[in-house]
Amino acid sequence: MTPDVQATPHASLHDAVNLADIEALGRAALDRNALEYYASGANDEHTLRENRAAFTRARLRPRVLVDVSGVDTGTSVLGLPLSSPIGIAPSAFHGLAHPDAERATARAAHARDSVMTLSTFSNTPIETVGADAQGRFWFQLYLLRDRALSRSILDRAHAAGARALVFTVDAPFLGRREANERHRFALPAHLGAPNVASRDTLAQVETDRGSQLANYFRDLADKTFTWRDLDWLRGQTPLPIILKGILTAEDAQLAAEHGCHVWVSNHGGRQLDTAISSFEALPEIVDAVAGRTEIYLDGGVTRGTDVLKAVALGARAVFLGRAALWGLAAGGQHGVERTLELLEDEVRLAMALCGAARIEHLTPALVRL
Repeated sequence: MTPDVQATPHASLHDAVNLADIEALGRAALDRNALEYYASGANDEHTLRENRAAFTRARLRPRVLVDVSGVDTGTSVLGLPLSSPIGIAPSAFHGLAHPDAERATARAAHARDSVMTLSTFSNTPIETVGADAQGRFWFQLYLLRDRALSRSILDRAHAAGARALVFTVDAPFLGRREANERHRFALPAHLGAPNVASRDTLAQVETDRGSQLANYFRDLADKTFTWRDLDWLRGQTPLPIILKGILTAEDAQLAAEHGCHVWVSNHGGRQLDTAISSFEALPEIVDAVAGRTEIYLDGGVTRGTDVLKAVALGARAVFLGRAALWGLAAGGQHGVERTLELLEDEVRLAMALCGAARIEHLTPALVRL
């Protein structure tokens, strides 16, 4: 839990007043295997902590005597209307949090007029989640060494109604998450990864040491893919492509040149420890893109003021990773809905107190770094 946000234990989601309360409920509902998988960052977890700290250091410059009698948090991503600039980031294995797994998350995104990004490593088939999301989902791809399987997955995502392809670019290998290594993270026997492998295939990499996910991923992902191969990827899908894991102006420039949208992310602090925080990387990326693509951000978002700051500095929307999982663990679909509701309410209040009645009124002048 972030050190600057104090949570009071609550008996129910109804009593929760912020995302820290929901996190406390979610953590209490998980066993060690699931909790360590969701909560862990790479190595000493400096980047994990810095994602949150960077938002805290930025200060707001509110304007006054503005008509804020009606604040509208609505926006859109790639033409899809959202009730607020808040979506759900891709994360693997929602079945560790709740029996309804990704279906609950998808239903919550639809109910709250948000958008869910479904992980390649979901516990639920793409088609099932697509039916529950009803058009409010993107699909996240880890490019596999088996290009034919990758093509099949992309075809399935498009047929299931995905509105965009989120291509994760910062994980040719998995970062070293030491709690997962120490306690040999593995999927429980009743869960699988139906988009990429059978349960029998997963069982073959279960050894007496290390994270079983890391063992499996080591031989699964294509480590040869470069900027030159993006044309191949574009030829496999008609969906807009978003590159997730961009942290530098140089890579943002290349993404724009290749016609891709940009997702600023350090994988929730789970890949390269001491990498720059997503929020700190945002300004240089916005400058490099210069309006040619949409820009999204994840990492450390737990307050409405975090959303406000990111959008003011140029993000089209922010996406929740762990925060959505805590809600899922705390109460399934209702828990995810409550998470989105609380954060949207905080965004609306923060906008009013900053003198911004519309999302387009949020500008860089609002934030002092």
